[in-house]
Amino acid sequence: MMNIAKDHKVNEQIRVRQIRLIGGEGEQVGIIDTREAMNMAREAGLDLVMVSPQAVPPVCRLLDYGRFRFEQQQNERENRKRARGQEVKAIKFRVKIDAHDFKTKTGHVRRFLEDGHKVKVTIMFRGRERTHPELGERILVRVAETLADIGVPESNPSMMGMDMNMIMTPRATPAPKKDRDEDGVGSSPAAAAAPADAVAAAPQPEAQTGAPKTDVPTEAPASA
Repeated sequence: MMNIAKDHKVNEQIRVRQIRLIGGEGEQVGIIDTREAMNMAREAGLDLVMVSPQAVPPVCRLLDYGRFRFEQQQNERENRKRARGQEVKAIKFRVKIDAHDFKTKTGHVRRFLEDGHKVKVTIMFRGRERTHPELGERILVRVAETLADIGVPESNPSMMGMDMNMIMTPRATPAPKKDRDEDGVGSSPAAAAAPADAVAAAPQPEAQTGAPKTDVPTEAPASA
């Protein structure tokens, strides 16, 4: 469906004498009187919508305007959601962060990742702390391990001025594979076929060729 401006004229709001009409299936009808186009819209149970007012004559189309507006609003919501997902949030840590602050800030990062945002995790160094970048790397590794179920580092930690940064990206999969396998959902075909393979690999009884074998001793022939 062609893109239609939000502020457009519909049905009786169209005041021009002639229009170029596009049918309900997208076919070109041609230049006709607006009154005739209105009659065609009524007969088809559709609306006459002006889609290109700047054209000469203006271009109109037959369509279900209510349905179109609903689909347009759905698309706008999806576009806003994608735009939010492209936004990069930022959380800052100190090198000498205590356990409570680490848990709190990591919780903020988790919420951002759950909402679909990328998160820039920054370690701020003070004074001589900059001579020990391994301390910052240790914290970033700890953050990545804590949030491994929901996000992954986009790249290795990197220094920029007095800060060390790492970008966390939301995981594409909704749940870890291990959890899905434990629930019996998403198991691989190889795992499903394992019982059958085990049966096939189990030792099978040898085919009997001749009289059945028995462990009972046969009687010795009577002596004459």
